Amino acid sequence: MRWFLPRDIGRAFAPPIIALMLLGNIAATHNLPERTLSVQNDERAKLGIKPLKWDKKLALSAEKWAKHLALLGRLEHYPNDDADPDPEGENLWAGTAGHYSIEAMSQYWAAEKRHYKLGLFPNSSTTGDLEDVGHYTQMVWRSSTRIGCALVTGESDDFFVCRYGEGGNVIGEVPY
Repeated sequence: MRWFLPRDIGRAFAPPIIALMLLGNIAATHNLPERTLSVQNDERAKLGIKPLKWDKKLALSAEKWAKHLALLGRLEHYPNDDADPDPEGENLWAGTAGHYSIEAMSQYWAAEKRHYKLGLFPNSSTTGDLEDVGHYTQMVWRSSTRIGCALVTGESDDFFVCRYGEGGNVIGEVPY
């Protein structure tokens, strides 16, 4: 499995998302599970996919990695372990500290659906670039049932990490 980093965070926001971004990081972690589930499960509901459920173990895993990223000061995916029988899926986001809401962070990933085309993964992007759809496909991956996320502030950026069980973006499978 492979997950992808965003290349251009600014191009993914639709006008309605601008309002959410302007809310900034006011009480950023207040009700983080509910706020994250709301956005991600809304995308799943549009497709008739069962909602994700919050998983505290995944949230702790996400928090550990978010703290690591905050120290690094950049995005980097957790290394894949080919021997892991149940690898976690992962979505990462980073942006100027205090400027984005939890909803805007998840909406960034949801906005990738504009480049999505139904097909066997990795042939799921209208642009031919998996980086344009990899976060979205993980959000709506039909066999992912659990999620845990964390937000950690580094020197100048917020780092938002979501972990999914079971992991998605499996080569040769259809996302939903």
